[in-house]
Amino acid sequence: MRPVSRTIVLASALLAGAAAPLAAQDGATGMPAVTVYSPSVANQSPAGTFAMPVSALRYEPLVDIEPRNMAEAQSDVTIRGDTFENTGMQIGALSIFDPQTGHYLTELPIAPSMLGAPGVLVGADHAAGTMNSTGGAVAYDWRPVTAAGFASAGIGDDGLSREEVYEGVSGRGPDHLAADADWAHSEGNGTVPFGDFHFDRADARLEWVQPDSRTDLFAGYQASFFGWPNLYTPFNSDETENLQTVLLLASNLTELGGGDFVQSGVFYRRNKDDYAFDRFAPLGPVHPYQHTTWEYGAGLGGRESIGAITVNYHLEATTDALRSTSLIYGPYHSRTLEKATLVPERSWAAEGGAVTLRAGASYDNSNRASGVFSPLAELSRTWNSGGLQRLYVSTATTTEMPSYTALDSSPTLGLFLGNPNLGRQTSHDTEIGASGSTGGWTGQADVFYRRDDNLIDWTYTTGVFGRAANAVDLDTEGLELVARRTWTMATVVLGYAALGKSANYLGAPVTASFYALNYARQRLTAALVLTLTGTLELRLDNAARIQEADALRTQGGNDALTSSLGLGWRPRAIRKLEVYAQVDNLWNSAFQAVPGVPASRRQLSFGATYGW
Repeated sequence: MRPVSRTIVLASALLAGAAAPLAAQDGATGMPAVTVYSPSVANQSPAGTFAMPVSALRYEPLVDIEPRNMAEAQSDVTIRGDTFENTGMQIGALSIFDPQTGHYLTELPIAPSMLGAPGVLVGADHAAGTMNSTGGAVAYDWRPVTAAGFASAGIGDDGLSREEVYEGVSGRGPDHLAADADWAHSEGNGTVPFGDFHFDRADARLEWVQPDSRTDLFAGYQASFFGWPNLYTPFNSDETENLQTVLLLASNLTELGGGDFVQSGVFYRRNKDDYAFDRFAPLGPVHPYQHTTWEYGAGLGGRESIGAITVNYHLEATTDALRSTSLIYGPYHSRTLEKATLVPERSWAAEGGAVTLRAGASYDNSNRASGVFSPLAELSRTWNSGGLQRLYVSTATTTEMPSYTALDSSPTLGLFLGNPNLGRQTSHDTEIGASGSTGGWTGQADVFYRRDDNLIDWTYTTGVFGRAANAVDLDTEGLELVARRTWTMATVVLGYAALGKSANYLGAPVTASFYALNYARQRLTAALVLTLTGTLELRLDNAARIQEADALRTQGGNDALTSSLGLGWRPRAIRKLEVYAQVDNLWNSAFQAVPGVPASRRQLSFGATYGW
C-alpha cells in the first residue's frame, strides 16, 4: 500500500476527531445537551435532514458508507470492504435485509431516539448472530423508553427545512408500561441541480417492562423522495427514487441471570420503490422500474449455562416476495430462508483471567437452494487487570442468497443486466484481534483475511450497455484500529483501516467494478467533541481516505478529506434549549463515493432543539 499523502496526514492531525459519550447534563432536568445515538461520532445528526439510523454511521470507524445524494437519501453500507449487498442489519434477534437490491438496507422507519448505539458484528460474532449477510452487520437494540422528549426545527441553504418531535412517557414501579412516538419531516432543493428531496417519518412504540424482561411493539412508516443526476447510471440523466417503507415489529428480551438471556421477535417489512431513469420522461400507466417487496421474519436467540458449558444459539426464518414491472426474468420471485446456529462455549481459569473456547456451526437453508453447514470457532484469552484486556483468534463461514435485482433483471437488455445463474455466496473469515487500555486511552485492533466465493458484483465492460451482475472470487485482507480518550473538556475517537484485494471474475471480461473493487485502501476517521465554555460545544467529524482507483470515477480524484462541523450553544437562561449551526462536507469535496455518481456538496444549516 502506498503511504497516506502528506496533505491528508496534516489535515487529519489538525482536525483530530472524536466522538462523545453523553454531553454535559442539565442539573435541573437530567436531559443531555445532545441526544447521543452513537459514542463513536461527534455530530449525532446531519446538517441536511433529520437523523436516521444511517446518520450515525457516516463517520463510524468500523463502517464505510457510499452515499447517493446525502447519506439519508440512499447509502450503501460496507464493512471490511464488502459490498452493499453483503452487509446485514440486525435489530435484537432479527436480521432485516433488503431482498430486492441491498441499496435499501437502511430504509428503516425508526427514530434513532428509540435505538441504542449501533454495534458492528464481524467474524464469529457475525456468523453466530445474524442471517443472510457475509461481510458483517450493523446491530441495534431498543433504547429503554424514558419520560422525556424534544422538539427540533432547522433551516439551511438550498431551501432546506426540517422539523422533528419526539415524546416518551413511562410508568413507575418494577412492572410498568411505557410508550414513545416520533414525527419528522424535511425537504430541500439539494446541493446540486435536480437533487431535491422530501422525507417524512412517523413511528411509535409500546413497551412493557418487568424486572427481568422488556417487550417492545413497534410500528413505523417512512416516505422518501429524492432526485440526483446519475443516481445509478452514468448516462447524464436526472434520476429519482420514490420510496415508501412500512415496518411492524415485536420483540422480547429476558435476562436469565449470570449473563444468560433469551431474545425473540417477529417483523413485517414492506418496501415500495418507484425509480425513474429520466424524471422528465412522460410516464404511461405502468412505470418501467416499479418494485414492491414484502418480508416476514421471526428470530430466537440466547445464551444458556448448563453446568460448565454455555450454549449460544440463534434461530431465524424469513419469507419474502417481489412484485415488479421490470424484474420479471430469472428463476423465482419469492423464497424462504432459514438459519440455525449452535455454539457451545467453555471457559477455564487462567492466571489473572480466563481462557474461553467457543466452537459450533450454522445451517443455512432455502427453498431455492440446498442447505449448507458452516463452521465457526473462537479462542480468546482475557485479563482482569493491566493494559491488555482481551486477545482472540477466530474463524467463521457465512453464506447469502442473491438479491432479486441481480437475479431477475433481464440478462440481455436494459440499464441493469441480471444473471439467472447466480447462486449462494460464501465467505470465509479468519482474524486475530486485541483490546485494552493504556495511558488513559482505550482501544481495539484486528487483522483479518476474508475469502468470498461467488460474491455478486455489478460491473462495466467496454462495449456493453448498462451494468451487469457478475460473480467474483475475492480475497480481502485488512487491518482495523480504533482508539478513544476522554478528558475533562474533550472526547476523541480515532479510527484507521487498511484494505487490500485481489479478484477473479468468473463471467465476462470486466473493465471496471462499481462496488467490490471500489474501496478505501486506507481510511482515517477522527472525531472531536470539545467543550469551549460552560454553554458552547464544538463537534467535529473527519474522514480521510485513499481510494482504490476506478475507471468509472469521473470527478474528485481518489484521495479525499470530508468533514462535518457543528457548534451548539445552550443559553444559561434556558438550559433545555440548544441552538446549533452545522456544516456537512466542510471542504466541499467532489469525491465520488460511488464511481460516476456526483458528490453531495457543502450543506449549511441552523436550528434549535428544546428538550424536556
